[in-house]
Amino acid sequence: MKFNLYKATLYSIKLLLLLAFVVNPATTYAQGIPDDVDLDKIPPRIIRACCAFGYDLKLWGVPFVNIDQVISVDDLNEHHYMGNKSEGIGTIYSHKGGFIDIGHLQDQIDWTRYLYTVILDSRGKGEVILPLRNEAGRKTLYLNIPAQLTSSDCILLAGKITYDFSLWHEISTWFGASTIPLMPEKFSSFSVEDVYSNLLGIHVGMQALHSKLPFNTAATEIINSTLDSLDVVKTTQETYDAYDAVIHKWYTNKKRIPRKSVTLKRNPDVLNSSRPWIVPNQTNTISNPITLDVPLLSTKGELLTGFYQFTIDLNHRFPMEEIFPNRESSLINQDDFGVLLNRIAADSTNHGTKYIGREQIKPEEISLVRMYCCCEKCAQYYGVKVVL
Repeated sequence: MKFNLYKATLYSIKLLLLLAFVVNPATTYAQGIPDDVDLDKIPPRIIRACCAFGYDLKLWGVPFVNIDQVISVDDLNEHHYMGNKSEGIGTIYSHKGGFIDIGHLQDQIDWTRYLYTVILDSRGKGEVILPLRNEAGRKTLYLNIPAQLTSSDCILLAGKITYDFSLWHEISTWFGASTIPLMPEKFSSFSVEDVYSNLLGIHVGMQALHSKLPFNTAATEIINSTLDSLDVVKTTQETYDAYDAVIHKWYTNKKRIPRKSVTLKRNPDVLNSSRPWIVPNQTNTISNPITLDVPLLSTKGELLTGFYQFTIDLNHRFPMEEIFPNRESSLINQDDFGVLLNRIAADSTNHGTKYIGREQIKPEEISLVRMYCCCEKCAQYYGVKVVL
Protein backbone atom coordinates (compact mmCIF):
# COMPACT_ATOMS: atom_id res chain seq x y z
CA MET A 1 0.00 0.00 0.00
CA LYS A 2 1.43 3.37 -0.95
CA PHE A 3 1.79 5.70 2.01
CA ASN A 4 0.91 9.32 1.29
CA LEU A 5 0.83 12.06 3.89
CA TYR A 6 -0.86 15.32 2.99
CA LYS A 7 -0.34 18.56 4.88
CA ALA A 8 -3.10 19.07 7.35
CA THR A 9 -3.66 20.88 10.57
CA LEU A 10 -3.61 18.49 13.51
CA TYR A 11 -6.33 19.39 15.96
CA SER A 12 -4.86 18.48 19.34
CA ILE A 13 -7.44 18.03 22.04
CA LYS A 14 -5.52 18.73 25.22
CA LEU A 15 -7.12 16.87 28.10
CA LEU A 16 -5.73 16.48 31.58
CA LEU A 17 -8.02 13.49 31.86
CA LEU A 18 -9.61 11.79 28.87
CA LEU A 19 -13.38 12.25 28.52
CA ALA A 20 -14.80 11.94 32.03
CA PHE A 21 -11.37 12.24 33.64
CA VAL A 22 -11.90 15.91 34.48
CA VAL A 23 -13.47 15.67 37.91
CA ASN A 24 -14.45 17.93 40.73
CA PRO A 25 -12.20 16.89 43.62
CA ALA A 26 -14.56 18.39 46.18
CA THR A 27 -17.38 16.04 45.28
CA THR A 28 -15.73 13.08 43.59
CA TYR A 29 -15.43 9.73 45.32
CA ALA A 30 -11.96 8.20 45.69
CA GLN A 31 -11.23 4.64 46.73
CA GLY A 32 -9.57 3.92 50.05
CA ILE A 33 -6.73 1.50 50.80
CA PRO A 34 -7.78 -1.82 49.20
CA ASP A 35 -7.35 -5.18 50.86
CA ASP A 36 -5.90 -6.88 47.77
CA VAL A 37 -2.89 -4.59 47.31
CA ASP A 38 0.19 -5.87 49.13
CA LEU A 39 2.26 -2.81 50.01
CA ASP A 40 5.32 -4.96 50.65
CA LYS A 41 5.19 -6.57 47.21
CA ILE A 42 6.41 -4.09 44.63
CA PRO A 43 5.04 -4.99 41.20
CA PRO A 44 7.53 -6.21 38.60
CA ARG A 45 8.61 -3.65 36.04
CA ILE A 46 6.74 -5.60 33.35
CA ILE A 47 3.59 -7.27 34.65
CA ARG A 48 2.26 -8.48 31.30
CA ALA A 49 4.06 -9.41 28.12
CA CYS A 50 4.38 -6.33 25.93
CA CYS A 51 4.45 -6.19 22.17
CA ALA A 52 6.92 -5.12 19.54
CA PHE A 53 5.60 -2.55 17.08
CA GLY A 54 4.55 -4.21 13.82
CA TYR A 55 3.69 -7.73 12.77
CA ASP A 56 5.33 -10.58 10.88
CA LEU A 57 8.49 -9.76 12.84
CA LYS A 58 11.36 -12.20 13.13
CA LEU A 59 13.51 -13.00 16.13
CA TRP A 60 17.27 -13.27 15.74
CA GLY A 61 18.48 -16.86 16.08
CA VAL A 62 14.98 -18.35 15.99
CA PRO A 63 14.05 -19.40 12.44
CA PHE A 64 10.51 -20.06 11.21
CA VAL A 65 8.92 -17.99 13.99
CA ASN A 66 6.98 -14.81 13.25
CA ILE A 67 5.81 -12.42 15.94
CA ASP A 68 2.19 -11.38 15.49
CA GLN A 69 0.39 -9.78 18.42
CA VAL A 70 -2.55 -8.02 16.76
CA ILE A 71 -5.87 -8.34 18.60
CA SER A 72 -9.37 -6.95 18.39
CA VAL A 73 -11.60 -5.40 21.05
CA ASP A 74 -13.45 -8.70 21.30
CA ASP A 75 -10.26 -10.33 22.62
CA LEU A 76 -9.75 -8.02 25.61
CA ASN A 77 -11.81 -9.75 28.33
CA GLU A 78 -11.81 -8.45 31.92
CA HIS A 79 -8.99 -6.52 33.53
CA HIS A 80 -7.35 -8.13 36.57
CA TYR A 81 -5.09 -6.29 38.97
CA MET A 82 -1.56 -7.70 38.52
CA GLY A 83 -2.62 -9.70 35.48
CA ASN A 84 -4.44 -12.89 34.57
CA LYS A 85 -4.08 -15.42 31.75
CA SER A 86 -7.58 -14.63 30.55
CA GLU A 87 -6.63 -11.04 29.66
CA GLY A 88 -6.20 -10.31 25.98
CA ILE A 89 -2.98 -8.45 25.24
CA GLY A 90 -1.59 -7.20 21.96
CA THR A 91 -1.81 -4.13 19.77
CA ILE A 92 -4.90 -2.56 18.30
CA TYR A 93 -5.34 0.54 16.13
CA SER A 94 -7.56 3.53 16.87
CA HIS A 95 -8.27 6.50 14.63
CA LYS A 96 -7.81 9.10 17.40
CA GLY A 97 -5.19 7.39 19.56
CA GLY A 98 -3.06 5.59 17.01
CA PHE A 99 -1.69 2.16 17.88
CA ILE A 100 -2.45 1.03 21.44
CA ASP A 101 -0.42 -1.63 23.25
CA ILE A 102 -2.96 -3.18 25.61
CA GLY A 103 -0.30 -4.82 27.79
CA HIS A 104 1.38 -1.47 28.40
CA LEU A 105 -2.00 0.14 29.10
CA GLN A 106 -3.02 -2.45 31.67
CA ASP A 107 0.37 -2.46 33.40
CA GLN A 108 0.15 1.27 34.05
CA ILE A 109 -3.40 0.92 35.36
CA ASP A 110 -2.06 -1.45 38.00
CA TRP A 111 1.04 0.61 38.80
CA THR A 112 -1.19 3.65 39.31
CA ARG A 113 -3.33 1.70 41.77
CA TYR A 114 -0.32 0.32 43.65
CA LEU A 115 1.34 3.73 44.00
CA TYR A 116 -1.95 5.34 45.03
CA THR A 117 -2.20 2.80 47.83
CA VAL A 118 1.40 3.47 48.90
CA ILE A 119 0.75 7.22 48.89
CA LEU A 120 -2.42 6.88 50.98
CA ASP A 121 -0.53 4.76 53.48
CA SER A 122 2.29 7.33 53.60
CA ARG A 123 0.18 10.38 54.45
CA GLY A 124 1.40 12.16 57.55
CA LYS A 125 4.36 9.80 58.13
CA GLY A 126 7.12 12.17 57.03
CA GLU A 127 9.72 10.85 54.61
CA VAL A 128 8.96 7.36 53.39
CA ILE A 129 11.60 5.54 51.32
CA LEU A 130 10.61 2.88 48.81
CA PRO A 131 13.57 0.95 47.34
CA LEU A 132 12.83 -0.22 43.80
CA ARG A 133 14.30 -2.82 41.50
CA ASN A 134 17.45 -1.97 39.59
CA GLU A 135 17.01 -0.71 36.04
CA ALA A 136 20.18 0.81 34.56
CA GLY A 137 20.98 1.74 38.13
CA ARG A 138 19.57 1.63 41.63
CA LYS A 139 16.10 3.22 41.76
CA THR A 140 14.56 4.74 44.89
CA LEU A 141 11.31 6.59 45.52
CA TYR A 142 11.18 9.16 48.33
CA LEU A 143 7.74 10.30 49.47
CA ASN A 144 6.76 13.10 51.83
CA ILE A 145 2.96 13.21 51.82
CA PRO A 146 1.18 15.75 54.04
CA ALA A 147 -1.60 14.32 56.16
CA GLN A 148 -4.05 16.79 54.63
CA LEU A 149 -3.35 15.87 51.00
CA THR A 150 -6.72 14.92 49.52
CA SER A 151 -7.42 11.53 47.98
CA SER A 152 -7.99 13.24 44.63
CA ASP A 153 -4.50 14.73 44.81
CA CYS A 154 -3.11 11.35 45.84
CA ILE A 155 -4.58 9.93 42.64
CA LEU A 156 -2.95 12.66 40.55
CA LEU A 157 0.34 12.08 42.35
CA ALA A 158 0.14 8.34 41.72
CA GLY A 159 -0.40 9.07 38.02
CA LYS A 160 2.63 11.38 37.85
CA ILE A 161 4.97 8.95 39.58
CA THR A 162 3.72 6.06 37.46
CA TYR A 163 4.48 8.09 34.35
CA ASP A 164 8.00 8.81 35.63
CA PHE A 165 8.54 5.09 36.16
CA SER A 166 7.29 4.24 32.67
CA LEU A 167 9.34 7.03 31.10
CA TRP A 168 12.46 5.83 32.86
CA HIS A 169 11.95 2.40 31.31
CA GLU A 170 11.99 3.94 27.83
CA ILE A 171 15.06 6.04 28.68
CA SER A 172 16.98 3.19 30.30
CA THR A 173 16.38 0.77 27.43
CA TRP A 174 17.76 3.34 25.01
CA PHE A 175 20.98 3.25 27.04
CA GLY A 176 21.16 -0.54 27.19
CA ALA A 177 18.96 -1.74 30.03
CA SER A 178 17.17 -5.03 29.39
CA THR A 179 15.02 -7.53 31.21
CA ILE A 180 16.66 -10.58 29.66
CA PRO A 181 20.47 -10.68 29.71
CA LEU A 182 22.05 -10.30 26.25
CA MET A 183 18.67 -9.28 24.82
CA PRO A 184 18.86 -5.50 24.30
CA GLU A 185 15.55 -3.64 24.22
CA LYS A 186 16.70 -0.52 22.39
CA PHE A 187 14.72 -1.64 19.34
CA SER A 188 11.47 -0.83 21.18
CA SER A 189 12.58 2.26 23.09
CA PHE A 190 10.24 5.19 22.38
CA SER A 191 8.45 3.30 19.60
CA VAL A 192 5.40 5.15 18.36
CA GLU A 193 2.83 3.38 20.56
CA ASP A 194 4.60 2.77 23.87
CA VAL A 195 4.48 6.10 25.69
CA TYR A 196 0.96 6.93 24.53
CA SER A 197 -0.28 3.50 25.68
CA ASN A 198 1.42 4.01 29.04
CA LEU A 199 -0.11 7.43 29.61
CA LEU A 200 -3.51 6.22 28.46
CA GLY A 201 -3.33 3.43 31.05
CA ILE A 202 -2.45 5.95 33.74
CA HIS A 203 -5.51 8.04 32.88
CA VAL A 204 -7.72 4.94 32.93
CA GLY A 205 -6.23 3.93 36.27
CA MET A 206 -6.85 7.37 37.77
CA GLN A 207 -10.47 7.32 36.68
CA ALA A 208 -10.93 3.78 38.01
CA LEU A 209 -9.65 4.98 41.41
CA HIS A 210 -12.46 7.57 41.41
CA SER A 211 -15.09 4.91 40.69
CA LYS A 212 -17.38 3.41 43.33
CA LEU A 213 -17.25 0.12 41.44
CA PRO A 214 -14.75 -2.60 42.38
CA PHE A 215 -11.43 -1.64 40.82
CA ASN A 216 -11.20 -4.44 38.25
CA THR A 217 -14.80 -3.89 37.16
CA ALA A 218 -14.26 -0.14 36.85
CA ALA A 219 -11.01 -0.59 34.93
CA THR A 220 -12.65 -3.03 32.50
CA GLU A 221 -15.55 -0.68 31.78
CA ILE A 222 -13.32 2.37 31.43
CA ILE A 223 -10.90 0.57 29.08
CA ASN A 224 -13.80 -0.29 26.79
CA SER A 225 -15.37 3.17 26.88
CA THR A 226 -11.99 4.86 26.38
CA LEU A 227 -11.15 2.74 23.35
CA ASP A 228 -14.58 3.56 21.93
CA SER A 229 -13.90 7.26 22.42
CA LEU A 230 -10.63 6.85 20.53
CA ASP A 231 -12.55 5.30 17.63
CA VAL A 232 -10.85 1.93 17.93
CA VAL A 233 -11.11 -0.35 14.89
CA LYS A 234 -13.43 -3.32 15.19
CA THR A 235 -11.44 -6.01 13.39
CA THR A 236 -7.88 -7.28 13.45
CA GLN A 237 -7.69 -6.79 9.68
CA GLU A 238 -8.05 -3.03 10.14
CA THR A 239 -5.05 -3.04 12.49
CA TYR A 240 -3.08 -5.09 9.96
CA ASP A 241 -4.04 -2.55 7.31
CA ALA A 242 -2.76 0.29 9.52
CA TYR A 243 0.55 -1.53 9.98
CA ASP A 244 0.78 -2.14 6.23
CA ALA A 245 0.39 1.61 5.65
CA VAL A 246 3.55 2.40 7.64
CA ILE A 247 5.77 -0.64 7.03
CA HIS A 248 9.32 0.37 6.06
CA LYS A 249 8.47 3.90 7.24
CA TRP A 250 7.77 3.48 10.96
CA TYR A 251 9.10 -0.08 11.29
CA THR A 252 10.48 -2.87 9.13
CA ASN A 253 10.20 -6.65 9.24
CA LYS A 254 13.31 -7.02 7.09
CA LYS A 255 15.45 -6.85 10.23
CA ARG A 256 15.29 -9.22 13.15
CA ILE A 257 14.54 -8.39 16.76
CA PRO A 258 16.48 -7.19 18.79
CA ARG A 259 18.26 -5.11 16.14
CA LYS A 260 17.48 -1.46 16.82
CA SER A 261 16.89 -0.85 13.09
CA VAL A 262 13.58 -2.74 13.37
CA THR A 263 12.13 0.54 14.63
CA LEU A 264 12.44 3.34 12.07
CA LYS A 265 10.56 6.13 13.86
CA ARG A 266 10.66 7.07 17.53
CA ASN A 267 9.09 9.82 19.58
CA PRO A 268 11.05 11.12 22.59
CA ASP A 269 9.05 14.38 22.70
CA VAL A 270 7.01 13.10 25.64
CA LEU A 271 8.12 14.95 28.76
CA ASN A 272 4.76 16.55 29.60
CA SER A 273 2.36 15.06 27.07
CA SER A 274 2.03 12.38 24.42
CA ARG A 275 0.57 12.89 20.98
CA PRO A 276 -0.64 9.80 19.08
CA TRP A 277 0.75 8.94 15.66
CA ILE A 278 -2.16 8.61 13.26
CA VAL A 279 -2.12 6.69 9.98
CA PRO A 280 -3.82 8.67 7.21
CA ASN A 281 -6.88 6.87 5.92
CA GLN A 282 -7.79 6.12 2.34
CA THR A 283 -9.38 9.56 1.89
CA ASN A 284 -6.01 11.10 2.77
CA THR A 285 -7.33 12.88 5.84
CA ILE A 286 -6.18 12.63 9.43
CA SER A 287 -8.60 11.98 12.28
CA ASN A 288 -8.51 14.50 15.12
CA PRO A 289 -5.96 12.94 17.47
CA ILE A 290 -6.40 13.13 21.23
CA THR A 291 -3.24 14.31 22.98
CA LEU A 292 -2.83 13.18 26.58
CA ASP A 293 -1.24 15.40 29.22
CA VAL A 294 0.86 14.18 32.11
CA PRO A 295 -0.62 15.18 35.50
CA LEU A 296 1.73 17.86 36.81
CA LEU A 297 -0.27 19.89 39.32
CA SER A 298 -2.43 19.18 42.35
CA THR A 299 -6.01 20.44 42.51
CA LYS A 300 -4.61 23.53 44.27
CA GLY A 301 -2.08 24.19 41.55
CA GLU A 302 0.92 22.86 43.45
CA LEU A 303 3.66 21.00 41.58
CA LEU A 304 3.27 17.30 42.27
CA THR A 305 7.06 16.94 42.24
CA GLY A 306 7.04 18.75 45.58
CA PHE A 307 5.71 15.59 47.25
CA TYR A 308 8.27 13.06 46.00
CA GLN A 309 11.62 12.41 44.42
CA PHE A 310 12.43 9.50 42.12
CA THR A 311 16.18 8.91 41.99
CA ILE A 312 18.39 6.62 39.94
CA ASP A 313 22.04 5.96 40.75
CA LEU A 314 23.15 5.36 37.17
CA ASN A 315 25.31 2.45 36.13
CA HIS A 316 28.27 2.51 33.75
CA ARG A 317 26.11 2.32 30.61
CA PHE A 318 25.36 6.04 30.76
CA PRO A 319 27.89 8.53 29.35
CA MET A 320 27.51 10.59 32.49
CA GLU A 321 30.29 13.08 31.77
CA GLU A 322 28.89 13.84 28.31
CA ILE A 323 25.28 14.32 29.37
CA PHE A 324 25.86 15.89 32.80
CA PRO A 325 29.35 17.41 32.54
CA ASN A 326 29.19 19.29 35.84
CA ARG A 327 27.64 16.48 37.87
CA GLU A 328 29.94 15.10 40.55
CA SER A 329 27.90 11.97 41.22
CA SER A 330 25.99 9.46 39.13
CA LEU A 331 22.72 10.22 40.94
CA ILE A 332 19.88 11.76 38.92
CA ASN A 333 16.17 12.31 39.52
CA GLN A 334 12.98 12.91 37.54
CA ASP A 335 13.91 16.55 36.96
CA ASP A 336 16.82 15.38 34.80
CA PHE A 337 14.63 13.48 32.34
CA GLY A 338 14.34 16.44 30.00
CA VAL A 339 18.12 16.49 29.48
CA LEU A 340 18.13 12.77 28.73
CA LEU A 341 15.21 13.07 26.31
CA ASN A 342 17.03 15.82 24.41
CA ARG A 343 20.08 13.56 24.15
CA ILE A 344 17.96 10.69 22.87
CA ALA A 345 16.26 12.96 20.32
CA ALA A 346 19.66 14.01 19.02
CA ASP A 347 20.99 10.43 18.96
CA SER A 348 17.92 9.12 17.15
CA THR A 349 18.53 11.46 14.19
CA ASN A 350 22.13 10.45 13.63
CA HIS A 351 21.64 9.80 9.91
CA GLY A 352 23.32 13.05 8.93
CA THR A 353 20.29 15.35 8.94
CA LYS A 354 19.36 18.47 10.86
CA TYR A 355 16.59 19.50 13.18
CA ILE A 356 13.84 21.74 11.93
CA GLY A 357 13.94 25.26 13.34
CA ARG A 358 10.65 25.34 15.24
CA GLU A 359 10.41 29.10 15.40
CA GLN A 360 10.48 29.46 11.61
CA ILE A 361 7.61 27.18 10.65
CA LYS A 362 3.94 27.26 11.42
CA PRO A 363 2.68 25.56 14.61
CA GLU A 364 0.61 23.05 12.66
CA GLU A 365 3.66 22.19 10.54
CA ILE A 366 5.69 21.66 13.68
CA SER A 367 3.06 19.25 15.02
CA LEU A 368 2.91 17.43 11.72
CA VAL A 369 6.65 16.95 11.42
CA ARG A 370 7.26 16.11 15.07
CA MET A 371 4.64 13.39 14.81
CA TYR A 372 6.86 11.53 12.36
CA CYS A 373 10.40 12.80 12.47
CA CYS A 374 12.30 15.98 13.09
CA CYS A 375 15.01 15.85 10.46
CA GLU A 376 15.54 17.71 7.21
CA LYS A 377 15.10 14.68 4.96
CA CYS A 378 11.77 13.69 6.46
CA ALA A 379 10.51 17.26 6.51
CA GLN A 380 11.16 17.56 2.78
CA TYR A 381 9.39 14.27 2.19
CA TYR A 382 6.33 15.46 4.06
CA GLY A 383 6.23 18.81 2.31
CA VAL A 384 7.00 21.27 5.09
CA LYS A 385 9.62 23.98 5.30
CA VAL A 386 13.09 23.22 6.56
CA VAL A 387 15.57 25.56 8.16
CA LEU A 388 19.09 24.71 7.05
